[in-house]
Amino acid sequence: MNQALYAQLLVGLINGSFYALLSLGLAVIFGMLSIINFAHGALYMMGAFVAYFLLNLLGLNYWWALLLSPLAVGCFGTLLERTMLHRLAGLDHLYGLLLTFGFALIIQGVFQNYFGSSGLPYAIPLLLQGGFNLGFMYLPTYRAWVVLFSLLTCLATWFLIERTKLGAYLRAATENPVMVRAFGINVPLMLTLTYGFGVALAAVAGVLSAPINQVRPLMGADIVIVVFAVVVIGGMGSIMGSIITGFSLGIVEGLTKYFYPEASNTVVFVLMVLVLLLKPAGLTGRTA
Repeated sequence: MNQALYAQLLVGLINGSFYALLSLGLAVIFGMLSIINFAHGALYMMGAFVAYFLLNLLGLNYWWALLLSPLAVGCFGTLLERTMLHRLAGLDHLYGLLLTFGFALIIQGVFQNYFGSSGLPYAIPLLLQGGFNLGFMYLPTYRAWVVLFSLLTCLATWFLIERTKLGAYLRAATENPVMVRAFGINVPLMLTLTYGFGVALAAVAGVLSAPINQVRPLMGADIVIVVFAVVVIGGMGSIMGSIITGFSLGIVEGLTKYFYPEASNTVVFVLMVLVLLLKPAGLTGRTA
C-alpha cells in the first residue's frame, strides 16, 4: 500500500468518527423517543458555532468548548422537546420528521442570514498541534484525537444505555411507561433529558469538526443525509449498530475515494439500497 491509500483510510476513519457520533445521537433519540430527528444536522452546526462564540466572544478555549457547547445545545434540545416535540407522542413518525425538518430549515436560515455561507476559521488547540511520523505516513495529532475521543464517547454511551440501571430504566420507559411510573420515576422528564443528551452528542461532533472543516451554517446540511443512511444501514434505534456502521462506512468511503473516486459520494447510498432490499430492518436492527 502507498501513502495515498493510507491518507484516504485516515480521512475515512475521521469521517467515520463524525458519522458514528451523529448517528449514535439519532439512534438514541429514535430508539427512546421514536422521533426521526431531522434537525440533527442543524444542531451539529450549532455545536460548532457555540464553540466559535465561546472562543471569540468570551475567550474560552477548545477544552471549555468541548464541555460547554454540548451542554448549551443539550439545554436547547430539552427546551425544544419540552415545548413542542412531546406533543407528538403517540403520533406517526412522519409528524416528528416534518417538525424537525422545519426546525432545521429555520435554524440554518437564521445562521446563514447572519454569517453567510463562508467558513469561519477555528484553530487547532496548541496541545493537539503537530503530528507523528509513523514511518509509512504522517499522522496529525488532532485527527488522531478526533478518532480516539469519538470512539471513547460512543463506547461510554453504549455502556450507559445497555449496561447500567439508568439505561435499563430508559429502555423500560419506552416500552412500558405506566409500569415505570409506578416505581415513582418521572418518565416525561427522563425522555426530555434523553433528547437533550442525543443532541448534545451532535454538538460534541460539531466542536470536534470545527478545527478540521471550519464553522459553516450549511455544515450540518452537508452531512445529515449521509448520517441518516448510516442509521438506516445500522438499524434504526440500534446503538451498537450505529457505532459500527458509522466507522465502517467512513472507511469504505475512504477506500472508494482511492480506488474509484467517481463513486465516493454515492457508495453509502448504494449500500443503503442494498441493505434495505436484503435486510429492511438494517444490519443489526430487529424485524418488527
